[in-house]
Amino acid sequence: MPFKLEFPYKRSLGPVIGGFLAGLKEQRLLGARTASGRVLVPPLEYDPESGESTEPELVEVGPGGVVKGFTWNANPTEKQPLDRPFAWALIELDGADTQLLHALAVDSWEAVSTGMRVAPRWRDERRGHISDLECFVPE
Repeated sequence: MPFKLEFPYKRSLGPVIGGFLAGLKEQRLLGARTASGRVLVPPLEYDPESGESTEPELVEVGPGGVVKGFTWNANPTEKQPLDRPFAWALIELDGADTQLLHALAVDSWEAVSTGMRVAPRWRDERRGHISDLECFVPE
């Protein structure tokens, strides 16, 4: 028997996540700097290690980055970012100290590896949503 699990909810956006999404609309990837100098992408309001607030001004990172881990998605569903098989990848953008989970468009699981360089592919029409970043592609 098929089972469908969803979490349909909306949340209000503050200056950190709102700023991150506004950056995506402008084809910019932004992170939050912690008191210790680490850059968190996606940005967080608080440093998960110290609990201290991150700096209020977001910093630009990327646009390229490195795959740190991945898994293959052979059967994407209608609500996933790509309509053909792709990799979910943990991508550490240049200048960031954490990884962003996003889709990586490659032809097969053999075409992706940890350490490979990737770049963002943007949607033509952006609206300030995570889907403005359509996916990453090999550099």
